[in-house]
Order: sequence, then C-alpha cells, then structure tokens
Amino acid sequence: MDDKEKYEILQNKVIENLKQVFDPEIPANVYDLGLIYSINFETKSNYLYCTVEMTLTSPSCPVADSLLEQVKYVTLAVDEIDEVSVVLTFSPPWSKEMMSEDALEIMGASGAVI
Repeated sequence: MDDKEKYEILQNKVIENLKQVFDPEIPANVYDLGLIYSINFETKSNYLYCTVEMTLTSPSCPVADSLLEQVKYVTLAVDEIDEVSVVLTFSPPWSKEMMSEDALEIMGASGAVI
C-alpha cells in the first residue's frame, strides 16, 4: 500500500471521529457543517503528523477553544497518528452553502436558524 492509499484510509478514520464533535449550539457535527477545510498527513522519521485546517461559523464563536481541542483530541484518537495540529482559518469565511445535505436536513428538522 502506498502513502496515498494509507492517507486516504486514515482520512476516513479521522472524518468518522470528527463526526462525533458538535458545537453545543448547533445540532450538526463539525464535519457535516463544513467547518473542516482539509485533513493532511506527513510522515517524518516514522512519526505521522496530521494537520486539520478548519474554520468556525463565526469568528466570535464562544466555544472556539473547546471545539479546537475536541477536533485535536478525536484526530489524535486515530491510533496511527502521532501528532496533530489544528489550524484555524477564516479564509474563505464559512457559509451555510458549505453544509452537507445531512446537516441541512438536521438543521431544518430542528428548527435551527443559521
């Protein structure tokens, strides 16, 4: 198995874990909300580093620190990953168009307004 295949499998594991992280004010997970922009891997000296680039629904999000820590924690929970860096960006800014169909359905069913 080459690195590309290995990283694809690991990315799927990370995504499954990220789907367990929720903003307490929004009934959809951070991945389906479209808050995760990229998941990248790099191997150095037999250590696997993962960088998760993400955003928030608002730059003034009151639970920003908590969400970043949760993303780091669930990513590091993937056995093969040795170190995680979570990079916060607001470029491009988040918009509801980034949400998955599942998130849109959940939001609609709950009556949440974004």
